[in-house]
Amino acid sequence: MGKLRQWKTAGRRLPLILQGTRQVGKTWLLQEFGRQEFDNVCYVNFEQMPSLRTIFDGDLTPQRIIDRLSLLTGAEIHEHSTLIIFDEVQEVPRALTSLKYFAEQAPGFAICCAGSLLGVALHRGTSYPVGKVDFLRLEPMTFNEFLTATGHEREAQYLSQGNTDVNGLQERLIELLKTYLLVGGMPAAVQQWINTSRHASVRQEHERIITSYENDFSKHSDNDPSLGNKCRLIWRSLPAQLARENKKFIYGKVREGSRAREYENALLWLHDAGMIRMVYNITKPDVPLRTYCNLDIFKCYIVDVGLLATLSGLAPAALIDDINIFEEFKGAIAEQFVLQQLSAIDGLEACYYWTGTTSEVDFVLTDGQRAIPIEVKSGTNLRAKSMATYIKRYEPPLALRLSLNDPKTNGVLHDLPLYAISALPALLSKQ
Repeated sequence: MGKLRQWKTAGRRLPLILQGTRQVGKTWLLQEFGRQEFDNVCYVNFEQMPSLRTIFDGDLTPQRIIDRLSLLTGAEIHEHSTLIIFDEVQEVPRALTSLKYFAEQAPGFAICCAGSLLGVALHRGTSYPVGKVDFLRLEPMTFNEFLTATGHEREAQYLSQGNTDVNGLQERLIELLKTYLLVGGMPAAVQQWINTSRHASVRQEHERIITSYENDFSKHSDNDPSLGNKCRLIWRSLPAQLARENKKFIYGKVREGSRAREYENALLWLHDAGMIRMVYNITKPDVPLRTYCNLDIFKCYIVDVGLLATLSGLAPAALIDDINIFEEFKGAIAEQFVLQQLSAIDGLEACYYWTGTTSEVDFVLTDGQRAIPIEVKSGTNLRAKSMATYIKRYEPPLALRLSLNDPKTNGVLHDLPLYAISALPALLSKQ
């Protein structure tokens, strides 16, 4: 919401495209933004109201579009005081093209666009005006946002300020973290937890979201049934892929005998739809990291840790029976959690992972100036030979180890509790 307010008051405000996977809260956020910051909202959903697509069949003069929108929706549209929302905009490519003319000829109109599969549409060649739009991406709720939503605002604020000494609240925060690992950050699932405190209700919400994702595989895969089926096979294979000691994505685990060329397009579709997160391998952690990226070797996670728990069949009793769910699937749940939190931090570039001859560091990220290795330990055992190898070889100025242990510092290696990962930006700013 803060970023949207900054966009509204920018000196050179361009039309905005809000990206994010289905069910992550884009529509609610834009409508709430309009309610709070504008006199009125003109909301258009091109999937629900296909008749409105004809507005963009003719010329794309902004005033003509505004007049037709007002006529067909009944909404009064005023420059500066009305927020125009184009939802599911990928259904009308010319609506995206029109943004160029709004940017050039009518910059006073505030236009926000959203779409669940907008990344797929853009990748497939849907024209959008390069340099004439701004982009924001909405991620699932972070652990700190989950704390705030569930009535633990003080803890959330304390951690986000960079504080890691929780004064005896460790057990409570670990229990809250366990809950988050099962509930995740999809807003509807979090709302179910707030309403019912029942994991069964949350699981039903997850299943509904997963079903909507899987329906998209067939509905929006260019009328190619084989592509939709391949997406489904990859999606369903991910828990097994992550359960392996070596979490490198293996095409042969999707279906026996499978090859990369058969499934690359399906994997790209899932990535562009925002349903999966790909972490590529690097063999040399120098900035810029992408220079040393191996595009043929990667790990593949999904968009949300709660959805992974459901997709994996992880029983909610894992929390009730005090089973250490951090160690389920060889630490995959903990790694998924960390990746999800890192993806929501401004100023950090995409994550990679490093491998040596016999060593592997879970994540390497950069703030643009340095490579920062991150080891994720799913329990309290802090033996980390791979990190020791990395530090000895590359002498990084800063290294991080995330676990359930209390914070401490040993040379360049900083131990940070998993539940305090929101303190990471403050820690990085001090180093």
